[in-house]
Amino acid sequence: MVVSKKQVIDWLDASATVFEQQQEFLTNLDREIGDADHGLNMNRGFKKVKEKLPTLEDKDIGTILKNTGMVLLSSIGGASGPLYGTFFLKAAECVMAKEELTVTDLYNLYREGTERIIARGMAHPGDKTMVDTLSAIVSSLQTQQEAPLTSALNSTLVAAEAAMKSTIPMRAAKGRASYLGERSIGHQDPGATSSYLLFKTLCEVVG
Repeated sequence: MVVSKKQVIDWLDASATVFEQQQEFLTNLDREIGDADHGLNMNRGFKKVKEKLPTLEDKDIGTILKNTGMVLLSSIGGASGPLYGTFFLKAAECVMAKEELTVTDLYNLYREGTERIIARGMAHPGDKTMVDTLSAIVSSLQTQQEAPLTSALNSTLVAAEAAMKSTIPMRAAKGRASYLGERSIGHQDPGATSSYLLFKTLCEVVG
């Protein structure tokens, strides 16, 4: 079993719906430790991605992800645009010309995208950022490469959720939340949450 090109399109389309539905939730998380704009930015960015999808249906997966990254870079403000845009642009490089994705392909694209985010934002696991969730996804997929797709995704989703929730007791070391010091403790990181929602949507689309 593999992830088809249509499922990649469906994933991005469904993500736009999820971020529209979760805008207020993400904004409330960001209101506690950030600029209160993460939900708005994710909704705006993926709405633009959705508008672009009909022109990409005949393209390969790498091209689809590359265009997604370019749209996010140009349409999301704050830190989210550069980081998610960078993620998709780098992830696209290792799946260019592909029409379907294996678990190993998913591992590679998540690894490459996450490593580029780490290089750009200088954040690491434990810093209370999106990297906490993304790194957990990478680590899980690495160990699941021989597993059936559905099993690999389900196991990785559990790891991603645990990583997202692990940001609650953390003291932020990067981003605007780091300015709050001890006051950042006790709040779930919005970037870690949107990264989880994005992966959860992939799992739901693939089934």
